[in-house]
Amino acid sequence: MALKDKIGFGMSLPHRSPEAIDMAAVRQVATRAEALGFRDLWVTENSLDHVFCFDPIVVLTYAAAVTSKIRLGCSVVVLQIHSPLMVAHQWACLDYASGGRAILGVGIGRDHHYRQFEVSQEGRVARFREEVDVIRALWTEEKVTYQGRFYHLTDETMAPKPVQQPLPIWMGVGHPNAVRRTAAIADGWMGSGGSRIADFAASVPILRAALEAKGRDPIAFPTSKRIFIAVDERPEVARRELLRWFTEVYRNPPGVDLCGIHGTPEQVRERLEEVVSMDANHLLLNPVSNHAEQVEALAEVVGLK
Repeated sequence: MALKDKIGFGMSLPHRSPEAIDMAAVRQVATRAEALGFRDLWVTENSLDHVFCFDPIVVLTYAAAVTSKIRLGCSVVVLQIHSPLMVAHQWACLDYASGGRAILGVGIGRDHHYRQFEVSQEGRVARFREEVDVIRALWTEEKVTYQGRFYHLTDETMAPKPVQQPLPIWMGVGHPNAVRRTAAIADGWMGSGGSRIADFAASVPILRAALEAKGRDPIAFPTSKRIFIAVDERPEVARRELLRWFTEVYRNPPGVDLCGIHGTPEQVRERLEEVVSMDANHLLLNPVSNHAEQVEALAEVVGLK
């Protein structure tokens, strides 16, 4: 059985790179991924970065304009460095403009986000929960009144509303408590690309148990991982490309083997099968170079061509 008959696969747009990214490459990957049958296109958010990185809303809006059916997601938007009012409006507009194709991935952020954007970490979990509540209220209610610890609204309105009701909110978190929180407040979960595949395997049972405790179906709940990946008939070439990524972008050379997947098409297919066996029902494939060629190669690996 082809991998694409077991689970859905997403494709990363070219958006973060040691070199500048040409918009022609973004267009080519977006249109070709749609034509091949990848389920969704994804980016990250890295505003202050040591490498080139697009703003997620900007590049996803561009992708929406050159496609017609593939879904559009970010994993993750760090809510703590934004106003939830702005996030709600931006993503509602993206969903409206794309005809109902947006997926908002959210996270609580790391220490450097709070330092760079001069945001207090005090009560950050409570703030995060309020932000999700406010976003959902603005998406679904005609007039929003909300009185929380951090956010206060009285009879406020927002338009347009998302086409999707609900517009899905996924979480991208790794701490066990945060994974359990996902089961309570999110519509999907994606393990980060910089996290170890072994950590994904350990997190899925925690998520599934928490979903069952909430009366939610673990099988139907989107459970994914971003996988930085490189495929080449010459395995040493694939490893070299991925090692460059984990060295220059993530500054974590051991991640090439602990977090990523590289090798020949047969080797990559075997490793993806292993991740699928960890109860993933969606995987985000994130090539790190030669994006147009990698989309074609990975489509063959998973059986889309």
